[in-house]
Amino acid sequence: MSPKSPIPDFYYFCFGAYEPFLTTIGFIGALTDPLTAHNSQAPWTSDHPAYQVLPTATLVTILQLAHVCALLGFVNLFVLSAVRKNLSNSPDIQERIVFSLLTPLLMGDIFHMWLTFWALGDQKFNFQSWSPMLWTTVILGFSLMIPRICWHLGIGRYVHSRDGALRTEYPPTKASFKS
Repeated sequence: MSPKSPIPDFYYFCFGAYEPFLTTIGFIGALTDPLTAHNSQAPWTSDHPAYQVLPTATLVTILQLAHVCALLGFVNLFVLSAVRKNLSNSPDIQERIVFSLLTPLLMGDIFHMWLTFWALGDQKFNFQSWSPMLWTTVILGFSLMIPRICWHLGIGRYVHSRDGALRTEYPPTKASFKS
């Protein structure tokens, strides 16, 4: 039996609950302790020790970045909730809207991983020097990117080009019943 929704519960949980939760926690963490949020992003060498006080421009950048991440999480929650609630009888339209939401996020996931590894330079494969925050960033990044890839591959969800013909409803027929 084919799935009936382009946003089944698993994907709704991943992108409508788990992702907003992660981005909100990240925002709160950066807001409450921006110095630790900054200093734990990558390994520090003895040549370049971690900051003791953040420059104002760095503080503003960290807080703005955290805010944008939280905002993206809430955009997911609100768009997916609205699509599920208001377009439940139109899975083909749901699919197109969710595609428009998840495609740039998948591109962002891929670029985020590439950019993270690029920025680490020679430290990218020195895993023992990675901070817990860097490990968390990479692991949680993949925990969102992999379900997005699966959604785009049509795994476990309604895909109109594949399942649309199966949704054709035929009016009930009156069969004569003679006893």
